[in-house]
Order: sequence, then structure tokens, then C-alpha cells
Amino acid sequence: MNSRRFRGPIDLHAHSSVSDGTETPSQLVRAVLAAGIGTVALTDHDSTAGWVEAASAAKQAGITLIPGMELSTRIQYASVHMLAYLFDAGNASLVAETARIRQARLTRAEEIVQHIGRDFALSWDDVLAQSTEGATIGRPHIADALVARGHAPTRSEAFAGILHWKRGYAKPHYAPDPLTGVRLVREAGGVPVLAHPGTRGAEHVLPEAELKRLADAGLFGLEIDHRENLPDAKKRLHALADKLGLAVTGSSDYHGDGKPNRLGENTTAPEVLERMIAESTGSEPVYPD
Repeated sequence: MNSRRFRGPIDLHAHSSVSDGTETPSQLVRAVLAAGIGTVALTDHDSTAGWVEAASAAKQAGITLIPGMELSTRIQYASVHMLAYLFDAGNASLVAETARIRQARLTRAEEIVQHIGRDFALSWDDVLAQSTEGATIGRPHIADALVARGHAPTRSEAFAGILHWKRGYAKPHYAPDPLTGVRLVREAGGVPVLAHPGTRGAEHVLPEAELKRLADAGLFGLEIDHRENLPDAKKRLHALADKLGLAVTGSSDYHGDGKPNRLGENTTAPEVLERMIAESTGSEPVYPD
């Protein structure tokens, strides 16, 4: 007998307007329902502010919500995003660290806009106009402001052009190293997974020794089935996951109209989600009434 309380398909990476998605948490849930997705994780950047609204909407819609977050971590200048699931949103250490990251994002965003504004018509008010109150403001909002100002045709092309690091406007913001990230998530009762770790090809996948350190500290898995992971990187990541005993997840990384990614284009196996739920102690999935 199947005792699962959730149903598929399972999409474990989606953003709302609390970070850089274009839909409110409630609108995101309605989009999930319309897409035929049975279970979704809300994973806004460095924020849990959308959990309550999403939970209420999910109960009404009859879908399962996995509370989550996409935690910023960094190795020198390289950004390493970490998906965190089912942790305690009130954990003091994690709350303090994400507040520090969000403040650093805001300061960095203001500096980027100042630099761009020397060469293009762009102001901080333009960026604020592209965000919602309380949102974690970052480069996606700057990209949207560049589009609104006519400096780029789409958000993606703004990232590939003016906001590309080679142009010199964008600088990295503070974030902890991945090992600290894994420990913070586990100490908060959560389950950590590296987000889209193969976007720059196999040669830029984290070295086996580094992944082993993370696995030994509690890393649960790798988000391999993701549209931005390159084929050679996926092959390498599957081999590393098998060797190190890491789970494999798949997700859309949905941002509403902010990215071409569509809900359910990649999904996670039910048995993987069952393991996540079994390992977590920080919070519970939000099941339909």
C-alpha cells in the first residue's frame, strides 16, 4: 500500500516575487496547479518570507508545498547556490546569516546601479519599480529595469550583456562558503542540495575532494536534471553522485516570466523526496487538507 501523502510530478525549485520570480507566492501556487504539478518547493533566494502565503494557497489548491530556500554560498568569486529544504525558518544562526546575505545583496545591487548609471540611463528608482515590497533585491531586478528602460530586450539578454561580469559593472556579494552552508542547513534540521552545479561544463564542476567534504558534512544531493546543466557536466555529476552516495534531484527553477524555464520541465523522483522528508527535522511539508 502506498502511504505517500504527496503526489507527483514533483518540482523542487521555484521562485516567487519574494526574491526574483514575477509571481506572488499565491500566484505561483496557482501556476503550479494549472501546470498539473502535484508537489512544489518554494525556494526564494535567502528568504522564507513567502512560506506562509504559499502554504495557505497550497492547502486550498490541493497541492503539497515543500518549504525551502536557495541559499547563497561562494568559493572565492564563484557563486555556489544551495537549495535548502524543510529546515526551521526560525533557526537563529540561519536567520542571522541570510539577513547578512540579503543586506550584502542590497548594497551590491545599489553599487551596480551606480556604476551602470554612469553609462546608461538607469536609477535605483527604476530597480525598485521592478520589485515588490520586502523582496530580496538583486541582479534580476536590475535586469528587469534595464529591459524597462530599453537597454536590453529580455532579462536573459541583460544578464548576457550589461550585467555580464566581463562588462565590469557587477561584483560579487558576501556569502558563506558551501561547507558552512551545508552545516547551517543541517543544524537547522534541513536537507541541503547543490543547485544546478553543472552550468559551466564538466571542467567547472566542484572537484571530487570538495564534494566529498560537503557530503561528509551532510550534503544530501545534487540538482542534476536542470536545463542549465551542460551534458558533459551531467555525466560527471551522475558519476560523482553514485560514488559519493548523493541523491539526484530535478527541478524547473521556475521564475514566472523572469526566465524561460517552465514548471515541471524537470522533476524529482518520489523516493528521493521521501528520503528528504525522513531526514528533515526542521519543518514539515504542507499537505493538502
